[in-house]
Amino acid sequence: MMDSSKVVATLGELAVDYVEIYVDHLERATLDWVEKYAFTVAGTGGSEEHRSVALRHGEITLVLTEATSEQHPATAFVLSHGEGVADIALRTSDVEAVFEAAVANGARIHQAPVRHTDGGPAVTAAIQGFGDVVHTLVQRDPEQGPGLPAGFVPVQEPEGAPANDVELLEIDHIAVCLNNGDLDLSVEFYQNTLGLEFIFEEHIVVGAQAMESKVVQSPSGKVTLVLIQPDLRADAGQIDEFLKNHQGPGVQHLAFSSTNAVRSVRALSGRGVGFLTAPLGYYDRLAQRIELSEATLEGLRATNVMADEDHGGQLFQLFTASTHPRRTLFFEVIERQGAETFGSANIKALYEAVELERTGQRGFPQ
Repeated sequence: MMDSSKVVATLGELAVDYVEIYVDHLERATLDWVEKYAFTVAGTGGSEEHRSVALRHGEITLVLTEATSEQHPATAFVLSHGEGVADIALRTSDVEAVFEAAVANGARIHQAPVRHTDGGPAVTAAIQGFGDVVHTLVQRDPEQGPGLPAGFVPVQEPEGAPANDVELLEIDHIAVCLNNGDLDLSVEFYQNTLGLEFIFEEHIVVGAQAMESKVVQSPSGKVTLVLIQPDLRADAGQIDEFLKNHQGPGVQHLAFSSTNAVRSVRALSGRGVGFLTAPLGYYDRLAQRIELSEATLEGLRATNVMADEDHGGQLFQLFTASTHPRRTLFFEVIERQGAETFGSANIKALYEAVELERTGQRGFPQ
């Protein structure tokens, strides 16, 4: 682990700065996020090899990038994986110190530190993460709020912008599918290179299939990765299918925190976002294990939002239905009312819902 107390302190402050998604049609993808998820365009960027748009909702910044040249990595990424998360950018107060410590502890260099003078990040660098996903390290002024990637031009939000009816806040966690045998290695990688801590594990059984999950989190609580691998002792299932369709490890879903999950799901549904359906009998069993008001229970039942509780309080969560042609990437809405874990009683139900959708939509486009 890191020897320098300064580096340890710096790693403890890590937070998600932005998430970059490689797409094959920038305008279509941008319109989808603006119309369905109520994001606004915060900035634009590009070069001779690519075009990018930065989108903002609450503290969430998503960057969509389309390659305009075969030389840009988005070309090969989209051909191999389809549209998907290519960069989980991490904010730190000292990029050079974190980069040097990460590389010294086994991280592969993607981009050496670069200093910028364009009014965006002061310094950036990048290391290789899992699969084809990288982690850009971003250093900004401590007083600066959500920012843009280096080289981006800010876009002024139009006056009279519609009120935010969706109420998303920030990225709660990011779920990653890994090849079997890579789970413990990935946990060690994030512990050793970025100082993340192993905080939670779960063995999930859905019918005849099973998966293993471990969670790593920064001391700040602002970076949480849920790492998942298939259990080869069971039948092949949805994680195996992700790895096949994605052609390797990658991000399965982004979870967005919400001020009120029921309201968020209702608003998103009204905008055209599809969600999964809770397994049969879920709400009858829910009323027996969690104390909820009748109004709250009916709101959950009406929207298919699932609930759980831990030592800290309750949480409410639901997956979107994947619209990805390969049925890989999807999203989650999650509301925490004191809960610190991931809904142990819900995990099986959530993946049962994924399984119902998956088995009803076979024959995905190749």
